[in-house]
This record gives sequence, structure tokens and C-alpha cells, in this order.
Amino acid sequence: MASNLPMNPQLEQIHGEIHDHFRALANGFQRLDKIKDSSRQSKQLEELADKMRECKRLVKEFDRELKDGEARNTTEVHKQLNDEKQSMIKELNSYVALRKTYLNTLGNKKVELFDTGAGVSSEPTAEENIQMASSMSNQELINAGTNRMDETDQAIERSKQVVQQTIEVGTQTASTLKGQTDQMGRVVNDLDTIQFSIKKASQLVKEIGRQVATDKCIMMFLFLIVCGVIGIIIVKIVNPNNKDIRNIPGLAPPAQSRRLLYLRNT
Repeated sequence: MASNLPMNPQLEQIHGEIHDHFRALANGFQRLDKIKDSSRQSKQLEELADKMRECKRLVKEFDRELKDGEARNTTEVHKQLNDEKQSMIKELNSYVALRKTYLNTLGNKKVELFDTGAGVSSEPTAEENIQMASSMSNQELINAGTNRMDETDQAIERSKQVVQQTIEVGTQTASTLKGQTDQMGRVVNDLDTIQFSIKKASQLVKEIGRQVATDKCIMMFLFLIVCGVIGIIIVKIVNPNNKDIRNIPGLAPPAQSRRLLYLRNT
């Protein structure tokens, strides 16, 4: 199938095979409307299911090739190719919904899902599908299937957002706990430092106290010696003839003795 989208040869080949399968599915459902025998209809539906499975495989291969070549494509080209992939998924899902409607019409309650990986809750019953099929055309059925797949995609996106928010909350909580743990570690280190400083200060105060006590004792002893010497000097000056007090070395003798010495020398 010719396409105006810029693709590499591998993507273009996969794209062409997918659209070949889509044409085969469209022709198969058209032929199914003309078949009246229920057994032949069931066989035709099984053949169409095989084509859908193959188409699903090709869509996944297209998506994988698109991701591998993302770095080589521009943002605009990648967006166009991604939109084309979503369009193919919706078209495939419309054929899946149409096949399920035919199965319910035949009374087969087996449900097979060919979506992007998520199921749709609250499935209608077989009787509801029969009534729907009888009152809707093929195009309306395709549109209904497309709408249901859009709802499924929206539910998936909401689930992704919830998961992303949960991850963000967990990350923030872990970061907060790590910050608190680091802060507690710093507080413990500060307390250890303060305790060590207090011990050092206490030892220093004790050492200073011992030194001050020793210095005071020495100064008191020197003070007593000085006072004694001064007292002796005062007594000798006041009473120089007092024989009870010995002369202090270096202190000059009384004036009378010095005079007698002088007379003897003359």
C-alpha cells in the first residue's frame, strides 16, 4: 500500500502487510453477510480471527521498529508514524468488536480480546449484542467498537497517571526520610563534638586550678620570707647593739663600729 508517510523500508513493508490484512478482513466480513449456514460462518470467523492475530503481531512489530528508529526520525515524523500506529490499532479493534458481535449472534459466548493489552469491564451479554446487531449497521458497529476502545485507552491513561502519582509520592517520601536521617546524623555528630569539648574544658579548668593553687602557695611562702627579712632589718636598724640578732650578710655595720675602725687605721 502506498503511503505519504516517511518510512524506512522495514516499516513500509510492515505497514503494507497490515493494510493487506485489513482489506482481507473487510472482504471476509462482507462475504460473511452472504453466508447463511452457521457452521460455515463459524469457520469463516475462525479464519478472520487468524488474520486478526497476525495483524496484531504485525502492529506490535511496527511499534517495535518505530521505537528503534525514533532517534533517526524528527519529532514531527515520529508523531505522524505514532498516529498511524494508533489508527491501525483502532481499525483492528473495530474488526475485533465486529467479530465478537457475529459470535454472539451465532450464540457463541466465547470472548477474545485483541486490544493493546487491556480488557473492558462490564461486557454486554449475548442477548444485548444480538439486539444491538439487529438494530445497527456495520459502520455503526465499527464506530461503537471504536468508541469502546477509546474508553479503554482513557481508562489505561488514568491508571498510568495514578501509578505515576504513586511513584512520585513514594520518591518524595524516600527523599524526606533520607534528609531526616542525614539531619539526625549531623545532630549526633554535633552532640559528640560538644561532649568532647566539655570534657576538654573540664580537664583544662582542673589543670588551671592546680596551677593557681601551687602558685599561691609559692607566693605566700616568698611573702613570708620577705616579711621576715624586712622585720629583721627594721630591728637591727632600731637596736643595732642587740646581740641576739645576728648580722645579716651584706648589711652595713653600725656607724660607731665604722668610726673605731677609722681611728685605728689612722
